[in-house]
Amino acid sequence: MSTTEIVYTTGDATAPDAEGSAVIAHICNDLGRWGKGFVVAVSKRWSQPERAYRDWYAQRASNDFGLGAIQLVQVEPNLHVANMIGQHGIGTSAGVPPIRYDAVEHCLEQLADFAASSNASVHLPRIGCWPAARGTG
Repeated sequence: MSTTEIVYTTGDATAPDAEGSAVIAHICNDLGRWGKGFVVAVSKRWSQPERAYRDWYAQRASNDFGLGAIQLVQVEPNLHVANMIGQHGIGTSAGVPPIRYDAVEHCLEQLADFAASSNASVHLPRIGCWPAARGTG
């Protein structure tokens, strides 16, 4: 598989079908809130990503927490979870969903650098698919 090939699969996004190193990436909000969406499945499998995200947020005055930042958390010997801050808030405001595509792009650029240097495959649930009626995240 080339580094630019995208393969769509169905199944459990917390259990990537990959040989070698892998990264599971997902979008987080910039409010320090964790508890809906894909993060529920992540937390059922590992405690470290949520704990790391909450600590990162709590210490945001002295670190890089904010839109466009990523946090890589090793959860197994060949597996990391990438907490990517690509969402401003959690609800739609004036018809604008909370996803910030420029921040997501910056996160994905950093993720690509890490994956390339680690020779890791990248796995994500669908991102940026925010239905306007949903309102929370």
